[in-house]
Amino acid sequence: MTNVISKMRVMSDQYGVPFHYVTRGACVAIFGLYVCHVSSPLIKQGFRGIKKQALSFQDKHATIEGKAAEGHVNLLAAARREAKQRHSDGVKESYVDFGPPRDNFIIAPIEEYMIKGLYFFQYLTGINVDFIIQMIKLIRIMIPAVWSSETLILIAHTLSLVSRTFLSIYVANLEGKVVKYIVRQDLYNFSLMLTQWLLVALPATFINSLIRFLEGQMALAFRTRLVRYAYDLYFKNDTYYKVSNLDGRLENPDHSLTDDITTFSIHCAHLYSSVTKPCLDLTVIAFTLVSMAKGLGGSHHSYGPLMASVIGFATHGILRWCSPPFGTLVAEEARRKGFLRSLHSRIVTNSEEIAFYGGHEIELNLLQQSYRQLAQQVNKILNTKLWYIMLEQFLMKYCWSATGMVIIAIPVMTGTIPVSQDSLNDPDSDDVSERTQYMTTAKNILIAGADALERLLSSYKEAHELAGYSQRVAKMFTVFEQVNKGICKRPGAANAAKSRKSCELLHFKDGMPQILGKVVEVSGYLRLKDVPVITPNYDVVVPSLTLEVRQDMHLLITGPNGCGKSSLFRIMAGVWPIFNGQIERPSSREMYYVPQRPYMSLGTLRDQVIYPDSIEVMKKKNFTDDDLAEILDKVHLNHVVTREGGWSAIGDWKDILSGGEKQRMGMARVLYHKPQFALLDECTSAVSIDVESQIYQAVKDMGTSLITITHRPSLWKFHTHLLIFDGEGGWKVDELRPDQLMS
Repeated sequence: MTNVISKMRVMSDQYGVPFHYVTRGACVAIFGLYVCHVSSPLIKQGFRGIKKQALSFQDKHATIEGKAAEGHVNLLAAARREAKQRHSDGVKESYVDFGPPRDNFIIAPIEEYMIKGLYFFQYLTGINVDFIIQMIKLIRIMIPAVWSSETLILIAHTLSLVSRTFLSIYVANLEGKVVKYIVRQDLYNFSLMLTQWLLVALPATFINSLIRFLEGQMALAFRTRLVRYAYDLYFKNDTYYKVSNLDGRLENPDHSLTDDITTFSIHCAHLYSSVTKPCLDLTVIAFTLVSMAKGLGGSHHSYGPLMASVIGFATHGILRWCSPPFGTLVAEEARRKGFLRSLHSRIVTNSEEIAFYGGHEIELNLLQQSYRQLAQQVNKILNTKLWYIMLEQFLMKYCWSATGMVIIAIPVMTGTIPVSQDSLNDPDSDDVSERTQYMTTAKNILIAGADALERLLSSYKEAHELAGYSQRVAKMFTVFEQVNKGICKRPGAANAAKSRKSCELLHFKDGMPQILGKVVEVSGYLRLKDVPVITPNYDVVVPSLTLEVRQDMHLLITGPNGCGKSSLFRIMAGVWPIFNGQIERPSSREMYYVPQRPYMSLGTLRDQVIYPDSIEVMKKKNFTDDDLAEILDKVHLNHVVTREGGWSAIGDWKDILSGGEKQRMGMARVLYHKPQFALLDECTSAVSIDVESQIYQAVKDMGTSLITITHRPSLWKFHTHLLIFDGEGGWKVDELRPDQLMS
C-alpha cells in the first residue's frame, strides 16, 4: 500500500498535478470499478430475463404456419390481443380506444409509433401506460391542429412564463443592489435602485396577472374542444338514449359531460404551468448561482447546484415512495359526487309522484346515505393528505432551507478574494457591501428556486389527480364512440343472460351479445322478418316476430302487461338493437312516435307544436301560425294560445299544460309532421272519448297509417288489423272483422 502511495506521489510531481487530485481520482476510479463489479451480474441477469420473456411471448403467439410472429408490429398486435383476453377474463378495462383520426401525414405516424412504443414498454416492464396514451389522445382533441387558437394561447402562455422567470432573477438582483446601497449609506444610488425596482414591479405584476389569465383561457379552450367533441358523439345515432338505457358502463353521463370535463380541463392547464415554469426556473437559477459564485472567487462554485439537485431528487424519490394513490381517490370522489347529483335530479324530475306517495322520508334517507358515502371519501382524502403534507412540508421547508443556507455559505466561505479586518469593521467597504448584495440576491433567488421545486414536486400529486379525471373523461369518450358503432355492454346482464333461455337466441363474443340484425331503409311499408323482441337486459319477450304493415293498413296492438307491446315500438323506432332477423322501415322522419307522456321542450308555445323542428324549418315547410292554429283546433287546444298569451309565450310547459293537454299536443305534432306511420303508445288515455275519436279520424284522413297500443275498445274502429300477444312469447295477426268490432 505504501509503494502505491509513493508511486502516486511521484506521478503527481512528474506531471505537476496536485497530490489530492490524484488521490481523489484514484478513489473515484476504485469506487466506480467496484460498483460495476457488483451491478454487472444483476444487469446481465435482467437483460437475459427480458430477452427470455420476449422470446417466450413471441413463441406463444406463433402464426398458423408454425413460424414465430416476426417484427415489432406483430409483437405489439399479440400484446394487444393478450390484453383484450385479460379484460374479457375480468381484468379492469382500459379506456384508450377513442379520439378522431389524424389527417396530418407527419404527426399521425409519429403518434402511432409513440403509442406502439408505449405498449411495448408496458409489456417489457409491466408499467401501466394507459394514462399517457389517454393524455395523448385527449391532447389530440384539445389541440386539433398545429396552427390553431389553442396553439397560440399555449405559445403566449409559455412566453409569459419565460418572461416571468427572467424578471424574477432581475428583481432579485435589484433587491440585492438596494441592500448594498443601504449598507453603504448611499442615498442617491439607493433612491435610484428603489425607483427602478418599483418601475419593474409594473410589468412584473402584469405578467403575473397575464399568466393566470392565459391559464384560464387555455382551460376554457380545452374545455370547449372537449365539450364540442363530446356533444357531437352524444347526439349522434341516439347515443344520449342508448348510453343510459342500453349500456351500463356510465353511471351518470350528465356529470361526466359537465363536471368531469371542466375539472380535467382546469387541472390540465394548471399542470402545464406547474411543470414548465418550475423547470425553467430551476435551470436559470442554477446558472445564475454558479455565475455569482464565480464572481466571488469561490473554488467550489458548482457544489451548490449539485447539492440542490441531489436533495431535490432525493425529496422526489421519498415523496413518490410515500405518495398515496391520489388518482384513484379523486376518481372515486367524482363518482360519488355524480351519484349524489343524480339522486337530486331524480327528485326534481319525479317530485309530483314522490309527493303523492309521501315518499320524502325514503328519498331523504337515500340522499343522506349518498352524502355520507361522499363525506367518507372526502374525509379519507383529507386524512391521507394530512400525513403526506406533513412529510412534504418537512422536506420542502426545513430540509431545503438548511440546504439553501449551505449553498449560500459555500461561495462566501471558500472565496479566494481576501477580506481585510479593516473592511469588516468599515460599513462603507465595498467588500462588505458586495457580500451583502450577494447574500440578499442569493437568498431571493433560492427562495424562488425552492418555490419552483416545491411546485414541481407538488405537480406529481396533481398529475395523480389528473390521471383520475382523465380516466373518467377517456371512459366517457370510449363508451360514446362504441355506442355510436352499436357496441353496447351491460356485463352483469350479459352474464345472467347466459343462464337463461335467451342464450339460445343470442350469439356471444368476448362475453357480450352480438347485434346481428339488419336494418334496411325503405318507403311505404314496415316489415319485420324473424325479429326477436329482446330487452336491454337481454330478456326475451318474443322469440321471433314476422310482421308487415303497409301504408293503407292500420294496426292495433293488444295483449297483457309486459308482453312486449312498447318494446316492439322501440324496435320499430330504431332505439333498441335488433339481435337477429331483419327490419325494413321508412326513415325516421316518416315515422313519428307519441308516448303516453309526451315530452315538452324548453321554448315557446309554437316550439311545442313543431317539435323537433325549429321555426326556420317550419317556414321552409311553408307553415304559418294560422296553419298551426288549424292543427290546434283539430285537437281542441286553440284556447291555450289565448290563455298563455300567444305563440311566442315562453314557459315551463311540462307544468303549465295538464295531462290531457300534453297528450293532445303530442297528437298535434303528428298532424304537423304528417308521417307515413304514427306509433301511438296509449297516447290519448287522458283524453275524452269524443275528442279522441275526432283526433284519430283527422290523422287517418291525412293519410298516415296508425300503429296503436290501447286498451280502449272505442279506438278499434279506426284500425284494419289486430296484433295480439299472449304474454308467453306467442303472437297472432288478424284482420279486424265487423263482428269483432261489434263485440
